[in-house]
Amino acid sequence: MLYADGLLGLILFGLWLFCVIDVITTDESSMRNLPKLPWVLIVVLLFDIGALAWLIAGRPWPASGPRSAPTRTSRAYPEYDRPGRHVPQNPDDDDAFLAQVRARAEEQRRQYQERRKRELDDERGRLTRRPEDDQL
Repeated sequence: MLYADGLLGLILFGLWLFCVIDVITTDESSMRNLPKLPWVLIVVLLFDIGALAWLIAGRPWPASGPRSAPTRTSRAYPEYDRPGRHVPQNPDDDDAFLAQVRARAEEQRRQYQERRKRELDDERGRLTRRPEDDQL
C-alpha cells in the first residue's frame, strides 16, 4: 500500500512538473481560455487540479496536423482569389478604366497649374504694389 501511494505521488508530481514546463514553453497566442500568467499561477498554486485544468481547458491540442496560428497578415482568401472581387472579362474594360484614370490625372494637373499661376500672379502683384497705391 505504501508503494502504491508513493508511486501515485510520483506520477502526480511528474504530471504537475510536465504541466508547469508546458505552460511556460507554450506560446501565449496559442493558449486557450486564459493568458499565460493566469495559467502559470493556476498550475503552480493548485498543483494537480491546476495541471488537469491546464490539460483540459488550456493546452492547445493539434486537430489533425501541424497548423500555424492565424496572424494579422494571413487572410482566409489570397488577395486575388477572394470572392466578389471584380475581374475584368475582356481587355477593353481595363483600357476604359486606364483612360478614365489618365483623364482625371490630367484634369487635376490642369487645375493645379491654374491655381498655382493665380497664386504666383497674386504674389507678384502684392510684391510690386507701391505703398502709395494702398492709400488711394
